[in-house]
Amino acid sequence: MRAHDYLTRLRSDLERFEACLARNLDTPVEHCGDWTLYDLADHLGRGNLWAAVAVTEKRNDRSAPVAPRDPAELVAWFRGTATTLLTALDAEPSAAAWTFAPPRTVGFWQRRRCLETLVHRWDAEHALGIPGDLDPQLSADGVAEVIDTFVPRQVKRGLLSAPARAVRLRATDTGAEWVLGPGDPVATISAGASALLLLLWGRLRADDPTLTWDGDREAAQAMLDSPLVP
Repeated sequence: MRAHDYLTRLRSDLERFEACLARNLDTPVEHCGDWTLYDLADHLGRGNLWAAVAVTEKRNDRSAPVAPRDPAELVAWFRGTATTLLTALDAEPSAAAWTFAPPRTVGFWQRRRCLETLVHRWDAEHALGIPGDLDPQLSADGVAEVIDTFVPRQVKRGLLSAPARAVRLRATDTGAEWVLGPGDPVATISAGASALLLLLWGRLRADDPTLTWDGDREAAQAMLDSPLVP
C-alpha cells in the first residue's frame, strides 16, 4: 500500500475515533482488559506522540503525560496528537526513523499507526454499539503485519514460543493467503480479511460463524490462544 493511502486512511480513522469521544468516556472497552473509552483514547493519543518523536527525532520516547480527564480538553488533546502524528508521517517512506522492528523507516510507522488506529477505532465503535466496518485490503495488510512483525517480535521478547506447527489463513474476499508457522499447514481458517484480523487481535472468538475451519482445529486453536500480538 502506498504512503498516501496509509495517511488518507489514518486521517479518516483518527477522525472517526475522535467522534467517539463525544460519548460516555467511562464506557468499558470489551477487548482491552479493564480499559474504558478514556483509557483507550489516552493509549492511542500517547502512541501518536510516541510515533511522531520516533520519526522526527529518531528516538524512543514514551514520556508523554497522560491525557486530560475533562471531556472537552480530551477531545482537543487527542485532535492535537493526531495532527502531530499526521504532520510527522507526511514524509518520504524510506527516510530513517527509530522503530521497534524492521524496517527502520518512516514507512514502518505509516503502516503501523494506520493499522493500530484501525483496530482501536473498531474497539471504540464496538464499545459504543456502533457498527464498525473494516476495509478488506487494509485488514489484509493487518493480517500480514501480525505475521511479519508481531509474531517474530513476540518470540524475540520471550513472550511467545516459536510456532511448532503451521496454520493457513485464507481471506475469502481479497484472495490473499498467509501461512503462520513452519512446514505444511495442519489447518486452514477461511473468512473475510477483517474477520481474520479481528481473530488474530483477539477481538473475534474462534467459534464465530463467519470463520470456516478445515483440518486440525485443535492444533490451530492452540496457536491462536498464544500471545501472537502484544
